[in-house]
Amino acid sequence: MTIDIHTHILPQNIPDWKEKFGYGGFVTLDHHKPCCAKMMLDDGKFFREIEDNCWDADKRMHECDHHDVDVQVLSTVPIMFNYWAKPKDCLESSIFLNDHIANIVHRFPKRFAGLGTVPMQSPDLAIQELHRCKQIGMRGVQIGSHVNDWNLNDANLFPVFEECEKLGMAVFVHPWEMMGQEKMQKYWLPWLVGMPAETCLAICSMIFGGVFHRLPNLRVAFAHGGGSFPSTIGRIEHGFNSRPDLVAVDNDVNPREYLGKFWLDSLVHEEAMLDYIIGMFGANRIAMGSDYPFPLGENVPGKMIKNMPYQDSIKELLLSGAALEWLGMKKEMFL
Repeated sequence: MTIDIHTHILPQNIPDWKEKFGYGGFVTLDHHKPCCAKMMLDDGKFFREIEDNCWDADKRMHECDHHDVDVQVLSTVPIMFNYWAKPKDCLESSIFLNDHIANIVHRFPKRFAGLGTVPMQSPDLAIQELHRCKQIGMRGVQIGSHVNDWNLNDANLFPVFEECEKLGMAVFVHPWEMMGQEKMQKYWLPWLVGMPAETCLAICSMIFGGVFHRLPNLRVAFAHGGGSFPSTIGRIEHGFNSRPDLVAVDNDVNPREYLGKFWLDSLVHEEAMLDYIIGMFGANRIAMGSDYPFPLGENVPGKMIKNMPYQDSIKELLLSGAALEWLGMKKEMFL
């Protein structure tokens, strides 16, 4: 079985939130030609062009069959987090997106699992929607690498993580609103440089802030193979050891002790790096993720893993076992 934990989906039609809420910044879709749409910010700024595999469940299943992917874990496109919006407006847009994903999972329960989005800028509303997500069959939530001015160690966010642990809801952390992006608009650098740094920021924030220490049963996965964290853990640990007065102020446990306590997806684009993160975290903590259907993802989901000279038992963990444990699901649920 192959489970892809990192795939994004949108509804085919999105309400005009600007007209309803009375202010801008939201995404709309311009279906300017068959099977394609432009994601537009409502100030007229073009964001990205998408194809119908971004909204059509039948098209997705056809492509999954072609690529031998049995199950996709669906989550929204991170620009739809809307953490910058008024909390109640963000809640309404989140409910709309979550109901769309839940409906697809309900229709095709053997092919899809769902992650919700919640208004993290309002922890009370986030917890409210988290409970509703569980009620409608979601397996967890996708959140950003930070929430406006809050990093993921912020005390305001801890009750949300605490509730995720209590409810058994998985958390998928995806980078967004990348640090320093105003200084690197050329060459697609926010995606190439900013995203890996954002994911490292998120992991370090949760480690040093004591989130994993205080919530040992919280199941968290980080996108893009953990970003720059795996390649900089030596520097991070050295900083912890050499300047504990600056680093170990909220948690005095060596950051290396947390390797294997959270999950990474496999999207590293490099065979040597896949070997490296498996050796560091264990195959049971690396779950196949492709970033389907976007071009920075793996063109053929799972191809690198399937082509590696690993034992079948290792490949099984990478292709489905780690994902099932993270989701809190059994293989039989998809058979």
